[in-house]
This record gives sequence, C-alpha cells and structure tokens, in this order.
Amino acid sequence: MGLTLTEKILKAHVVDGEFVKGSEIGIRIDQTLTQDATGTMAYLEYEAMGVPRVKTERSVAYIDHNTLQSGFENADDHRFIGSVAKKHGIYFSRPGNGICHQVHLERFGVPGKTLIGSDSHTPTGGGIGMIAIGAGGLDVAVAMGGGAYYITYPKIVKVELKGKLSPWVAAKDVILEVLRRMSVKGGVGKVIEYCGEGVKSLSVPERATITNMGAELGATTSIFPSDEVTLEFLKAQERAEAWQELKADEDAVYDEELVIDLSSLAPMAACPHSPDNIKSSEELAGMKIDQVCIGSCTNSSLMDMMKVAYILKGKTVHPDVSLSIAPGSKQVLNMLAKNGALSDMIDAGARILESACGPCIGMGQSPNSKGISLRTFNRNFEGRSGTKDGQIYLVSPETAAASAIAGVFTDPRTLGDMPKFQLPEVFEINDNMIVPPASEEEMDSVEILRGPNIKPYPETAPLAEDIACKVSLKVGDNITTDHIMPAGAKILPLRSNIPAISKHCFTVCDEAFPERAKALGKSIIVGGANYGQGSSREHAALAPLYLGVKAVVVKSFARIHRANLINAGILPLTFVNEADYDKIDQGDDIEILGVRKAVSEGTVQLTLTDKTKGLEIPLLCELTGRTRDIMLAGGLLDYTREALK
Repeated sequence: MGLTLTEKILKAHVVDGEFVKGSEIGIRIDQTLTQDATGTMAYLEYEAMGVPRVKTERSVAYIDHNTLQSGFENADDHRFIGSVAKKHGIYFSRPGNGICHQVHLERFGVPGKTLIGSDSHTPTGGGIGMIAIGAGGLDVAVAMGGGAYYITYPKIVKVELKGKLSPWVAAKDVILEVLRRMSVKGGVGKVIEYCGEGVKSLSVPERATITNMGAELGATTSIFPSDEVTLEFLKAQERAEAWQELKADEDAVYDEELVIDLSSLAPMAACPHSPDNIKSSEELAGMKIDQVCIGSCTNSSLMDMMKVAYILKGKTVHPDVSLSIAPGSKQVLNMLAKNGALSDMIDAGARILESACGPCIGMGQSPNSKGISLRTFNRNFEGRSGTKDGQIYLVSPETAAASAIAGVFTDPRTLGDMPKFQLPEVFEINDNMIVPPASEEEMDSVEILRGPNIKPYPETAPLAEDIACKVSLKVGDNITTDHIMPAGAKILPLRSNIPAISKHCFTVCDEAFPERAKALGKSIIVGGANYGQGSSREHAALAPLYLGVKAVVVKSFARIHRANLINAGILPLTFVNEADYDKIDQGDDIEILGVRKAVSEGTVQLTLTDKTKGLEIPLLCELTGRTRDIMLAGGLLDYTREALK
C-alpha cells in the first residue's frame, strides 16, 4: 500500500510516537516563523528555556501585524524582536518587507520540509509542498529550542482537482467551494491533500491561496505536490536548488475523497459572519457596497495584484466606494512600481497601503457603520474588521476589483475576455530588508533591547488536586479567538503585556468579564462547539490564565486553541453528553474533585458537580501521556524547563 504525500513527509520527520492514525506523534521541525503579534511572547518564552541559539535549519521573525506605530509599544516590541533574533540565530524580516506567509513562500519555503509558525495561516507553505502548520507561540519556542512538535496523526482528505478554471474564476473560489462542502469544522484532525490533473493549471501563488484558507476548515494543514510548476516558481526566485519532486504514490489510500471540477466553478463569496457561509455571484449581484480591501496573506501575490491592476486600468473607483490595496511583500510592491501596475492602481483612485496585514487584522480601514466591505482576506468574523456591525464578504481579487469600479457586487466574468496572466521568469530579488543573525562568535555581545511594555510570562502553578470555583462565563458555539482576545489597533500593541491585554479578554461577549474573573480569583468557562476557532494567538489562553481560569468545559475544541490551553496549564474538558451544556449557567458554583489524581492516572472521565443546581455532569479529560505531564507541571514552559535540566 502506497503513501500519501502527507505521510511521506511526516514519516521522514517522526521522532516520537507510533506512526498510527489517531495516535500522537512528535515531528522534527525544520523551519519556524513568528509574526510580531505573537512573536514577542514566543521569544520571551524561548529566552525562559535558556537555549542560546536556535536548533532549526531556518527560523525567521517577521514584522507584519503591529506595524501601526501610534505609540511607543509597537516600535519597542519590534526592537526587542530584532535584538532577540540577532542574538539567538534567527533571521529578522523588518517592517515593510511584507507579510510573513507571502515572504516565506518567496524566499524561504522548501518542498518536503516541516514548518510551524505562530500564525494560523502558516499552511500557506503547503502551496510549495511543505508540511506547514499553525501553532501557539510556545510550541514554536520549543521547536526553536530543538524540541519536537506534537500532533495527532491526522486523517488525510484527497481533493482531486479536474479541468481548469474558467476566465475570471480564481483560486479563492476553489477554497470557498471546499469550505461550502466541508464547513469550518470539517477539517478538524485532517490534512487536505490536493492532487489531480487540475493541479498543473494552478501557479504556486494560486495553490498557496488555497492552502492558506485551509485554516478556515479547521484543518491541521493543506498541501500540494511539488512539481514542474513549483520548480519554475523557485527558479524565478533564484532558489532552484531548494526544489525536489514530491507527490503521493499512485496506490495511496485516503480517509476521505472530494472531486472538484475546476471548469464548473463560478465566482463566490463568503458572507457575514463565517468563511463557510457561501453564496454565488448570481445571488449577490447588484448588492451596493461601501468598501473594498485587497491584500492579506491570502491574496496579495504579484499575480493577484497584476489582475487587479488590469481591471482598474483606465477606470475610476466608484465614488461611493473606498478601495485600499496592500501588496503582500516588498518584492511585489517593487515589481508593481517598476512595471507600471502601481500607477494604474493609483490612477484609478486606490489607496495604497504598506506591505503588511493591515485591515485583515483590524489595523485600520474599518468600514463605516453597517458598511458592506468586500475583502480578499480569509476571515469575516463579527467585529474583526474593527466595526462591530460591519458586513464583511470574502471574495477573490477579480471580484473585488470589478465591484470597486461598479459600486455594487459584480461578477468579474462580465469584464469580457481575460488576458493570459503569467508569473515572470525572474522576480526582483532584493533581501536587504531581511537581517541575518549574528555569528556564534558575535552573539554574546548582542544586547537584548526591552521596552516598558514587555512584561514576563504569567505565573503558573502545578495542577491542583481539585477545582472548586464559579462559572465566570458561558458562551455559545463557534466562539473564535477574536471573541476571546480581540485584535485591532487599540489592543494588538499590548500583546507583550498580558496584565494589560487581559482587560480586553472576552469583552466582545461580555464587557464585565475581565473584572469579574479577576475578582473571583479562580473560575471556569463553559462554551459550545468548535470553541477557539480562528487565529493561533496564544493570548486567548494566556489572558484567561492571568485572570484565574482553571478549566474550560465545552462541546468541542478547535485544534490550536485546545493545544494553547494545555500549554498554558488550563484544563480542556468536554461534555460526555452535549445536552448537559444547557444545564450549567454563568455564576453556578462547581466542583471537580480528584483532578490531579485523574490526570496523573490517565482517567478519561471526570465528574463536575454543579452545587448550585445539585447536578452531576460527566466530562471527558482526553490527554495523552505527554499532555498529561504538561498539565501536571502547570504548562508547557514549566514542563520544558524541567526536561532541559
């Protein structure tokens, strides 16, 4: 029996555990990346482990999220990250060099390698044939220190692509179709592996768009084969030596299979407020719009930008529409400037933003009240744009540009014949905004630069014998990390200051939560299904830790957030019977006895006693041997420190 591409790469990297589906495996990590919203804490954690120099093949620190320097905080954090990178063997991508996933694809991605990043859209690297996985910052810190990264051996979904995309139908429409079929929960515990004759018709940037939004499926990662198309991309980046051919065996066995005929797809949009709320262009045609934002790690490649420039050339943005465009990297922006496409965008009335995440992470360009905004981004969660009642639609760059001109939602297929867009044979190569680390001989002389906004990791403690406290908050299904720990220009600068950022924890759901939780001293949170979907931000676990949350009891967890809770020493528990969710209310007094003993012995079932209502509710505590030890120690940082002694 042959192997899938996923299995081939994982098998070559397994260093711990049995290579058996459903079991936990530890894999060797070749590369890591961080961005500045998660990076400051990741490097504080790395420092706390006491490893002098990273042990990965390549680690890169990017500045792309907190680039708005409205106070000293972001600038201080950037200096801190830059100095840590220089001292500890990490490459540093300066502000303005671009979005981490776009730059990593261009300059560092290597087929067949493993990559974890402290950003949930790290699977973008799957477009070049990597096993690229989003993780919490502490997991990245451990990998930089030479530790394995642990995942559950995933189910593997084969997505066979047939045919070829029709003119003005985009790679974005492919992943929207996958989301329509599988939903935001459909990829949990799975890797999405693309294959079939249709793959050859997609460029590497188009493949990366598709793997990027695999994060919205809840998937562990997504991956394309490494083929002649991959080689041509790497040649154009002057990195042909990084290429190797990679594909699944012909007799590989998959757990699930989907077939998508690319020629049958039409432009689509994800409607408010979920990436799987899909409607066709026909259903939305003519809808008045207020704003268009083009960019993000999903759709900011040179290919995307050239299509946008072509549509805008000689036209004027509708007077009722605000159009902003953010090229994904300095390389892309520079090439647009040199070939005249940037001038076409400016002539049309587009507002050109720096090469950064910008509006996607809530950094500016919030729409007007109840404004309808078409965005080429990957998430449209309520309030994420910075406008609580903003109506965010996720679309392709082609749909976005056509609609910006018309002032209403427009099917780009109405634009007429589409010219052939091709990637250049050679990209503009200038890595002067990537700072290499100091040599091993020089590293001891490098000073770490710390500003007053940088606070230490929250205090942790070994798992208690019992948990007895109140329910400080009860929330529903599909709670995102944006609900738990909001982004935006006001809050992101506090990412290195857990006491300060904790004041915003869950305020989207309940403005009184931080004060209430802090006053209680210790508490638990109750939630619904798919709790913690979205961003990899570990602050959504660290802020509750600081506020005294000891356990989270839900119907089901999103993968990364559950791992982050364990890393923070917060016990993740699920209802045996989902109907029991309705029996517990905020403010109830609860008791879970024998917690430490149960975790130590590997007991799967615990009992929650709701003392307010006189009920006993069975819970599942599904921890493996390693995660049991992490919980007993009080979190991954304590566990790792002990292991390194």
